[in-house]
Amino acid sequence: MEEIRILEMTEEHVPQVAAIEAEVFTCPWSPKGFLDTLYQDNVRFFVAVKEISGETLVAGYCGIYMAADEGEITNVAVKPGFRRGHMGDALLETVISHCECNGISQIFLEVRVSNEAAIRLYKKHGFATVGIRKNFYEKPAEDAYIMCRKNCP
Repeated sequence: MEEIRILEMTEEHVPQVAAIEAEVFTCPWSPKGFLDTLYQDNVRFFVAVKEISGETLVAGYCGIYMAADEGEITNVAVKPGFRRGHMGDALLETVISHCECNGISQIFLEVRVSNEAAIRLYKKHGFATVGIRKNFYEKPAEDAYIMCRKNCP
């Protein structure tokens, strides 16, 4: 199996991350949106990379905003050709570990109610549904589950 490395996102990763975002989401962030978050103290983005033919390929990413003792996962995506390779697991484990090391006691996220694969992934990592946001998503309009993971002190 090819080795997956999880790194903090840098400017060099942004074009590939934005391309994945545009491929996966119907209302994607722009490259500028990602660049604007890179140097904020309360935001971290991590990328899953693989070396293929001497090139570093971004295969997935995950971002989190942190305020006080809470975190909110903003985006999680794995390039379609690399799904089922445990990159989502590795990214979430990295974000959870980062939060635990930085005093974050709760992590929240929203997920489309129809996204069963993502919901399974989040539950596997200790997230539970705590509410619903009506019509949270556009293109198509859909409700979102609010999920939360409480970190142990």
